[in-house]
Amino acid sequence: MSALLEARGLVYRYPGGVPALAGLDLSVARGRKLAILGPNGAGKTTLLLHLNGTLRPSSGQLRLDGTPVGYGRDALIAWRRRVGLVLQDADDQLFAASVAEDVSFGPLNLGLREDEARARVAEALATMDIADLAERPTHMLSFGQKKRAAIAGALAMRPEILLLDEPTAGLDGQGAALLLDALKRLSQAGATLVFTTHDVDLAWTFADEAAIFCDGRVIAQGEAAATLSNAALLARAQLQPPLLARLALALRDKGALPRDAVLPRDEKDLLALLARS
Repeated sequence: MSALLEARGLVYRYPGGVPALAGLDLSVARGRKLAILGPNGAGKTTLLLHLNGTLRPSSGQLRLDGTPVGYGRDALIAWRRRVGLVLQDADDQLFAASVAEDVSFGPLNLGLREDEARARVAEALATMDIADLAERPTHMLSFGQKKRAAIAGALAMRPEILLLDEPTAGLDGQGAALLLDALKRLSQAGATLVFTTHDVDLAWTFADEAAIFCDGRVIAQGEAAATLSNAALLARAQLQPPLLARLALALRDKGALPRDAVLPRDEKDLLALLARS
């Protein structure tokens, strides 16, 4: 499968010479959900900031549809139309007086007519199930509502790829479920999703692919089930296999599950597998 967005040999150092990316390679396939996993402080956010052109590597290259990207003004505008970014802290992105005004900022900056911008705002708010919050002041939103408003702002630009930094961080169980349900609908509609996380259980249940980030590099990338059930690989990034994978493997070792059983990706899959055994 050809890459929609690709990083090749990215090198970047923080001010003071602290290394962040050390020859990193990453491939983002069209229409897939890719989880980038690594310990906190590993530089996952720095990687996302490279994937939409906010940061520029000291060496290495980024490609969109196989074409090297540029860093001039027009090139960056075109890049960010195609690749949207949602930061971990929504307060870093919300700045307008109301939700609708904030979501409309991007479309209006594209030079769209006001009626076109309004249509995009309505579409984005409906997608994130916050249409009723359109006139709500952004400072009066809950944490979860702010997350969804920030994502709506990115969606109003109609990007091909949506980058999300720790999308469920700080959310309670219900808030995380609502957000993931909205992201699942986006994926089903054809969007390409890339998200960073240190939560292997989230990646196991939600992602199609996983990339393991360690020491400034992606040390492995592949199908989520295979990558995230590799305990030795995950240990290199200070991660453990997902709970469901560990449970299923333990049951298989005890003969409670067939040796060729596909590892369950959620609780429903596990219960169905146990019912057949």
